[in-house]
Amino acid sequence: MSSVSSVVMNAAIQFRNVSYRLSTGYELLRNLNLEVQRGETLVLLGRSGSGKTTTLKLINRLLVQSKGEIHVDGRSLAEWDVIRLRRMIGYVIQEIGLFPHFTVARNIAVVPQIEGWSADRIQNRVQELLQLVGLEPGLASRYPRELSGGQRQRVGVARALAADPSFLLMDEPFGALDPITRAELQREFLALQRLRHTRPARSFVARHAHCAYGSRPTACHPHA
Repeated sequence: MSSVSSVVMNAAIQFRNVSYRLSTGYELLRNLNLEVQRGETLVLLGRSGSGKTTTLKLINRLLVQSKGEIHVDGRSLAEWDVIRLRRMIGYVIQEIGLFPHFTVARNIAVVPQIEGWSADRIQNRVQELLQLVGLEPGLASRYPRELSGGQRQRVGVARALAADPSFLLMDEPFGALDPITRAELQREFLALQRLRHTRPARSFVARHAHCAYGSRPTACHPHA
């Protein structure tokens, strides 16, 4: 096996000379190279418009690169069934994106229900995740409009983790929160990172918008 093939097989996520061009012809990403190993956390730093969100969307094929190769779990994205790919990737988006007509429990249970989990297993998982993200069990029956911004964000994280995904993408999940709530959620995220010692297959890719590192996204590997 060649050294290049070995790197592809070992990396959980790999970008190789990836570019993304808008319909106007503007090149938002140019020759991006990065790797995320299993159990690793990668943070994308960059100013607004540098391509951080675009990079995350390329991973689960919400967007398709204009050039280059992206591999997930050692396979080119072109080889993945897009539905199966997305179900193994948890995604916490900026706007949270909870279904307003679903209760908290039903929002969290969306992917497990699609995957055919039993009702008991789903109920246990919902309660487990509410505890994990610091929410009272009684909130399971509430609707998003009845929650604070911080509570809705916690539910968004719980939903992303519901089916125990191999990868978790987080698109500036704490940016719109007040400083106290943001600090609380960041501490809880650190606790989630520590879980990778018991679940080594999970990798985190987070987008951070509060640091400007030039016109292109910069990747860094923070210490857990």
